[in-house]
Amino acid sequence: MRQIQPDLWEAATESPFPGLTTHAYLLRREQGNVLFYATANSDELAAMADLGGVAYHFLSHRDEFGDSLAEVRERYGAQLGCHRLEQDDCARYCLPDRLFGERALLLDDVEVIPTPGHSPGSVCFVARGHGNRRYLFTGDTLYCAGPGRWRAGYIPGHSTRDDALGMISSLAVIRELAPDLVISSAFSGDTGYQAMAPGDWPGYVDEALAGLQAVLDAD
Repeated sequence: MRQIQPDLWEAATESPFPGLTTHAYLLRREQGNVLFYATANSDELAAMADLGGVAYHFLSHRDEFGDSLAEVRERYGAQLGCHRLEQDDCARYCLPDRLFGERALLLDDVEVIPTPGHSPGSVCFVARGHGNRRYLFTGDTLYCAGPGRWRAGYIPGHSTRDDALGMISSLAVIRELAPDLVISSAFSGDTGYQAMAPGDWPGYVDEALAGLQAVLDAD
């Protein structure tokens, strides 16, 4: 585990599919730590014990489902959360305890925001971190494509036009969030997160929207 903020740790890079790299992130909280996304690295899961374990395990979408969900439950008794539209796929590996639906405050400092587009049950999370900073976990709705570049998680040949329309609406929602740190699940380049200066985030989302529109126009 690598510390990237006073209260936030990043798990080792994984490549669950060729060309795809991901991280999971552990947010330390006095009320119980939250693991965002998923890692299949048992050494990283074991290292979380020294950081206080995992009280809650929140997934952004179905690509994060796998055998490691049961390992987190067995090690730490973590409450597992996913979107209700993807609960059946999640239950193949581990029964979820919390089902996301509408935009809501899950804990006193973690908000879930449904963002369909990459998958029907894709969600983003906003967590209050150290110094009252806002950490935005985008899953694959938006992913870091290199320094200062964010791209919509639309997959030509796999995603449908309806997916794209849903994603456009979702990006309009998260464009208004004013995060201090943005953390994707999948990423390309050297890192999956980026600190944001005040006022920078809307421009990155607009760039992602323009890229998505260009792909749609080319279809």
